[in-house]
Amino acid sequence: MTILLINPPRVISKGNIWKKIDRALPPLGLAYIASFLEGKGQIVNVLDLQAENINSEQFFSYLLKTKPDFIGISSTTVEIEGALGIAKLSKKILPEAKIILGGAHPSIMAEEVLSDPSVDFVVRGEGEYTLYELASSSAKIPDIQGLSYKDSGKIAHNPPRPVIEDLDELPLPAYHLLPMDKYKPSLGNYKRLPAISMITSRGCPGRCTFCYTGISGKKTRVRSAKKLMEEVKLLQRDYKIKEISFYDDTFTSFKDNVREFCERLIKEKIDISWSCMSRIDFIDKDMLGLMRRSGCHQIGYGLESSNPEILRNIRKPLSLELARSVVRMTKKLGIDVRVMFMLGCPSETEETLRETISFAVKLKPDIAVFNICTPLPGTEMYAWAKNNGYLKTTEWSKYDLANVVMQLPTVSEEAIKYYYRMAYRKFYFNPLYIFKRLAKVRTPFDVKNNIKSFLSLLTFEAERKGVIKNDNFN
Repeated sequence: MTILLINPPRVISKGNIWKKIDRALPPLGLAYIASFLEGKGQIVNVLDLQAENINSEQFFSYLLKTKPDFIGISSTTVEIEGALGIAKLSKKILPEAKIILGGAHPSIMAEEVLSDPSVDFVVRGEGEYTLYELASSSAKIPDIQGLSYKDSGKIAHNPPRPVIEDLDELPLPAYHLLPMDKYKPSLGNYKRLPAISMITSRGCPGRCTFCYTGISGKKTRVRSAKKLMEEVKLLQRDYKIKEISFYDDTFTSFKDNVREFCERLIKEKIDISWSCMSRIDFIDKDMLGLMRRSGCHQIGYGLESSNPEILRNIRKPLSLELARSVVRMTKKLGIDVRVMFMLGCPSETEETLRETISFAVKLKPDIAVFNICTPLPGTEMYAWAKNNGYLKTTEWSKYDLANVVMQLPTVSEEAIKYYYRMAYRKFYFNPLYIFKRLAKVRTPFDVKNNIKSFLSLLTFEAERKGVIKNDNFN
């Protein structure tokens, strides 16, 4: 059997900051599945439609040339429209091929996805073993855990599949099937190229109401430091990678593993710069120092809000004083700080929006990212919004962190839109911030990145102002 795995196109709407920060990340979930299937003797190809500039005619020719028996398409919520479009086109070109959807959105919305006549199967949760059993016919369809399908016109859901406990049993991602020269992290997250992203764990120790844990489960599992070193060396050797962005929800969940990884990088004198995401309650001074010595130059902390009630509501009760302390400590040790906030959370008001923006400016991180709070399907927040009649739409393309999809009783949609734009204006066009940013310029690469960042912010500001035509707050 021949299997084609597709990363569907993602259309980012005008006025969304993510349209401006120039990100192209490898589909690591598909790359893991691909390497696992190859290890089982399957013939696999990966087509990344977010990285490759392929039109419908070229896609048509590609399918006719490769003629896969199974076509697996991964999708998040905001990508589902594009994923179903690819499914429909694939079914039209190769009607005998079996179309399988997986990823976050199909896992939780299996009934909705399977109602599309182009979709034959949905893989719920981690896909390695489920897709292998389906494609290889090593198990009967009713016996394949984690699979949803159509049976005599009705939709059937098999029991869920347990998560993979030992991630080291998985082979390294199939980078050889990806267009490696077309990837790089978001603007501001890297200082050297070529750069790539990596994942060291699955799951997250947090229990935030806005996060979906259906793919990786609630139990956090980590790959060993030894396995991570193998991957870093492969990326350096075969693709000349100089920078890695670790995209785990909380990179420092397993402190001992992080320490061992950093010590190995230092001991073996691996010339790599890297960044990661963490939480302020999963970090300490000794670890930060070790991370810095091993090449870490930036850490992202998700703070979400400066209001204690909001933080309790979203089940992320972080201390603001701890946030200030950790940001100061991180910067003092020579690591840049990226801080993420969400605007428009449950119980948000205009006052709390202003407070959060003011807090972000006074905190003085090197980078601040502001998103609009989005209740993704499968999360507690989505269930809360739906049960209380607060969902404005289920047009999934709007679930892109830049549109207001909840009609909260405490703050208007217009206010959230206004403060979303104001947040970027207040933070990045602050003269003190601009001066400090320019003072850190050391190389021509820094100059280029700063110019790109500034131009991106200018065009975002202009676009966002154009999108918000009925802005009662101006």
